[in-house]
Amino acid sequence: MGCDSGVGMAAIGVHLGCTCACVAVYKDGRADVVANDAGDRVTPAVVAYSESEVIVGLAAKQNRVRNASNTVVKVKQILGRRYDDPEAQKHISDSKCPVIEKDGKPKYEIDTGESTKLVRPEDVASLVFKKMKETAQHALGSDVKDVVITVPFDFGESQKRALGESAGTAGFNVLRLIHEPSAALLAYGIGQESPIGKSNVLVYKLGGSSLSVTIIEVNSGMYRVLSTNTDGTIGGVYFTEALSQHLASEFQRSYKHDIKGNARAMMKLMNSADVAKHALSTLGSSNCFVDSLYDGIDFDCNVSRARFELVCSSLFTRSIEPIKTLLAEAGFTAEDINQVVLCGGSARIPKLQQLIKDLFPDVELLNSIPPDEVIPIGAAIEAGLLLGKDNLSWEVETQTIECSARDILVKEVDECGVDKFTVLLPSGTPLPARRQHTLHAPGSISSVCLELYESIGKTSVTEEYKFAQIILRELEKKEGKHDITAVLTMKRDGSLHVTCTDEGTGKCEMITVEVAS
Repeated sequence: MGCDSGVGMAAIGVHLGCTCACVAVYKDGRADVVANDAGDRVTPAVVAYSESEVIVGLAAKQNRVRNASNTVVKVKQILGRRYDDPEAQKHISDSKCPVIEKDGKPKYEIDTGESTKLVRPEDVASLVFKKMKETAQHALGSDVKDVVITVPFDFGESQKRALGESAGTAGFNVLRLIHEPSAALLAYGIGQESPIGKSNVLVYKLGGSSLSVTIIEVNSGMYRVLSTNTDGTIGGVYFTEALSQHLASEFQRSYKHDIKGNARAMMKLMNSADVAKHALSTLGSSNCFVDSLYDGIDFDCNVSRARFELVCSSLFTRSIEPIKTLLAEAGFTAEDINQVVLCGGSARIPKLQQLIKDLFPDVELLNSIPPDEVIPIGAAIEAGLLLGKDNLSWEVETQTIECSARDILVKEVDECGVDKFTVLLPSGTPLPARRQHTLHAPGSISSVCLELYESIGKTSVTEEYKFAQIILRELEKKEGKHDITAVLTMKRDGSLHVTCTDEGTGKCEMITVEVAS
């Protein structure tokens, strides 16, 4: 489909990370990240509430020292999760902004001075998306609605729906959700230059609060995820914390005051350490200055890149280990990987890049695009494809074989009355996929309920992981058993269509579990 290449048909890609958000615009055959009103190409995903206004971005992050209890950070961690979800509980325990339970779901408790209001995580995320929309509109000079949004590979259906809802509330028309590793490959045109033949690409994403490593098979322009692993205990914020602890020790050495237990002082140091960390990716040293850090004392300290690398040495080791683990799980060696793609802001760190090069000495390391811009650029390219641009850089349309991110299971009751879970669609199943399963129910009952659950890895399946159910009613009671055939069809966009048929009578029910796409 050929379209006018004017501003009206501009396409954008948005990546909402745990700590930052970034928007890229596809126009005139190329995708570029655009800067916000402060001139920054990456915007902190931080939202601060006050009596009179809501602030999004850098100003909210910097003002957190004075308004921590009304400032929301890392909202992506809790988005689309129930209050009792272990990941949500981890977020709640770390959050300076109070989180309470309402109807089984988490809500932020915001004190605006005159009253207290409850804010859903989806509404917080929507404000960040709105900021991204305004940034793109300012760059283009006109309104823009069509967007492709990236999601982590391990996001469940409820998280995807929440992300899509947040974007929709911000005024976006979501063309598609694509997985972050797929977007990273699109940004570099992998599989397009020489679409014939097979190769293996490792996508290394070190973001603000997690590390994801994914191996993707590229075959004739098609992508297939072979293996993936996410570690939520390592990320950019841990490097910042390590540096801030070092600075606190330097302050104690100079002024004989231990400030490590002082939350306000440590938050000031975290801000200073964060700026220094970013500077040290390009400079050999950085100056950390904090006005009135503690008891009216100004703190001034110079940190060299070598000192930063020494302070964070154990974190660098932990950042590399998941690569080795994933290769072993996939039955691969470093020689089986053809290219390595770096993405996520913390992948900018020179020491980390050197360690990865040492691990893959003969492999092409793709880092020409700033790592924190790779994923939104890939999303913008996908948006351009979906809008049918006729001036794309590549003639062959990219086809991504999306895969199911989690195990899809059906719950049955065995002859002893014990719940039994059967995996129908294992995580990593290439989409679209179709599975058929026959259940046996006692002939003495007149209705059968098929319950579907999702889980990831070796997580035990509990009630909170149920995402859909389908009920066959008014069955004729009979001797023996009802034979119920369930057919599950998952499309490339992750939507799931389920039909349930009683083989004896032909009675049939069906449901579709949509995803925002």
